[in-house]
Amino acid sequence: MGMEWFSVGRIKRGMMKTRTDAGISLIEVMLAMLIMIITSISILGLVSVSIATNNRNKIDSSGAMLAQSVVEQIKATIIGSGTSSLTDCAGTLHTINTAPGGANLSGSNIDFTQTGLAPDYHMDYVMKSPCTTSGAQATTYDVRWRVEIVGAAAGTPTNTYLITIGSRMQNHSEGNMFFSLPVNFRILVGN
Repeated sequence: MGMEWFSVGRIKRGMMKTRTDAGISLIEVMLAMLIMIITSISILGLVSVSIATNNRNKIDSSGAMLAQSVVEQIKATIIGSGTSSLTDCAGTLHTINTAPGGANLSGSNIDFTQTGLAPDYHMDYVMKSPCTTSGAQATTYDVRWRVEIVGAAAGTPTNTYLITIGSRMQNHSEGNMFFSLPVNFRILVGN
């Protein structure tokens, strides 16, 4: 019987020794926290870049939609002799002239540095979400276009026109991570 007590006591002492060695040290906790902090900071950076890219794409899509709207208005008019119009979210009626002329070009893109452009070849289009007079945030887009007769320089008049349209968010088209460069379309249309 004395032997049994000794064995049982030995097992109990062994178990107790194991329990005291089974804890997590302070250094292990600090290393785990450091890894979690580094991971969280990198994920936070990724989220902020994603938000900026989403905003840039929204601005770019809105500019492309406005340029496409001007193209549709010009195509729906007898090009070279008529006018059309668009109404923005502020209730302003913008006239779209389809006669040859309009904004200056810089290479094959619209030159947004030009001042004194005729109002019927340019519009400051106000967008709101939703598009009502009480809409929340208003954004203004600078939309410009140029209409040219194709083949007129060679002395052979045609009914084909080259339309160049540019659209950009007013005062914010730097082409960086937050704001996109101006949208430019070049389209051939005919009567």
